[in-house]
Amino acid sequence: MPLYSYRCGSCGHEFEEIQKFSDPPVKTCPECSGTVEKQIAAGSFVLKGGGWYRDGYAKKKETAATKTKEKLIKEKT
Repeated sequence: MPLYSYRCGSCGHEFEEIQKFSDPPVKTCPECSGTVEKQIAAGSFVLKGGGWYRDGYAKKKETAATKTKEKLIKEKT
């Protein structure tokens, strides 16, 4: 369920409410019973990590043949 931020126009009290999309918006302040307005807030959804492209697709995959080839090159030098 989404988290909505509200601010009271009378006393300035700020609070958050977890509500369903179908729930009506909060209209009164829990502190002073004044009128509240829904605030625009940054979303808290963050993707972390490299993702499928960076972690699995874009990297050059090392095979046994390439490891052996690199080992032989290092031994010759």
